[in-house]
Amino acid sequence: MTEKLTGLYETILTELGENPQREGLMDTPKRAAKAMQYLTKGYHETLETVTNGAVFGSETDEMVIIKDIELYSLCEHHILPFIGKCHIAYLPSGKVLGLSKFARIVDMYARRLQIQENLTKQIADAVMEVTQARGVAVTIEARHMCMMMRGVEKQNSVMKSSVMLGAFRESQATRMEYLQLISN
Repeated sequence: MTEKLTGLYETILTELGENPQREGLMDTPKRAAKAMQYLTKGYHETLETVTNGAVFGSETDEMVIIKDIELYSLCEHHILPFIGKCHIAYLPSGKVLGLSKFARIVDMYARRLQIQENLTKQIADAVMEVTQARGVAVTIEARHMCMMMRGVEKQNSVMKSSVMLGAFRESQATRMEYLQLISN
């Protein structure tokens, strides 16, 4: 796949009016191909492989929050980056998930061509599936290069999206506790 992508990047450079054989660009198609493969590696991962059985029994039934998980993704409309952070909360019901697995879930879905709204839902659904929690909340705050570098060019815009499942959707008090805790 790297060879084919390399050829395609060489074609793109030529179509842009560049010379892919000039000194500064000689290895760019290959580097770009490898970068794109890395940035979209989530297509080749599954929830089972990224969580790797790291679900453990626990009597904890209070809210667990993992805050400020960095994320880097590519918007599916322009293939430009969006960069931000993800907050995840869940209410365990006999099982907890290993801490690093939350970041791995975020990365698995972020490393695909995405829109932020879908990414937020995919993460929430995955955490719910793996933990069988009483509720899951996910909030993403991100800056979108497609809005900053082109089009309207609004440098200070931030998009926030959230998905509330189970108790976070049903109980205003639970939802408000979560929102207050992530705002600090």
